[in-house]
Amino acid sequence: MIEIFLAFIGSICPGVIYNVEKRNLMWVGYCGMLGWIAYRAFNEITGSLVLASFFGAVVVGIYSESVARLLKAPATVFSVPGIIPLVPGIAAYNTIQHIAENELYEAASKGIETMSGAGAIAFGILLASAVFRLSKKLKKKPNPT
Repeated sequence: MIEIFLAFIGSICPGVIYNVEKRNLMWVGYCGMLGWIAYRAFNEITGSLVLASFFGAVVVGIYSESVARLLKAPATVFSVPGIIPLVPGIAAYNTIQHIAENELYEAASKGIETMSGAGAIAFGILLASAVFRLSKKLKKKPNPT
């Protein structure tokens, strides 16, 4: 439960730094919280940090696009602070620590994990955004009847 609360706070704080409107700050917090819940759930199911990061980012992307349409705000207002709890910061720190200690095998392993997690987050947000944009485009197309 504490992790969920910290994910909520961990999304609101970057929202404040990025000057998100006050009326949207709670929604930003919910975004990070839902992404973290999805991340933890998929991590327990799959045991893979990369897959969990991907599914957490997809949840953040879907939530961001949906709330952006409801509140008439850009989706990036919600998605950028919403992915902050998912960012593999400790893995990046461990990579640098292993390099400093000249443990190159461990550094390479952690570095690959870090880059994979970051790529999975980017791809998850991209996928959700692309699906929403495609559905919007299909709705605009007139029916040829």
